[in-house]
Amino acid sequence: MKTLTLDISIPADRYEALYSGAVSDVQAVSREGLSVRFPGRILQKFVDHQGVHGTFVIEFDSSNKFKAIKKIV
Repeated sequence: MKTLTLDISIPADRYEALYSGAVSDVQAVSREGLSVRFPGRILQKFVDHQGVHGTFVIEFDSSNKFKAIKKIV
């Protein structure tokens, strides 16, 4: 299983574009230096009134398909 660590900071007004469907993907650079694009919907359980903020580990399978995400900080 592959993992990437991401520091994500999306203010509430920017996350609204994901929620409304105007934007579907989030693109970020991992701590490992890799550019990654993933569906914004996987962050939905971490949204609060300030948006989405924290350090996350995303797990992928051997085909680079999303498996799981967890917030570590």
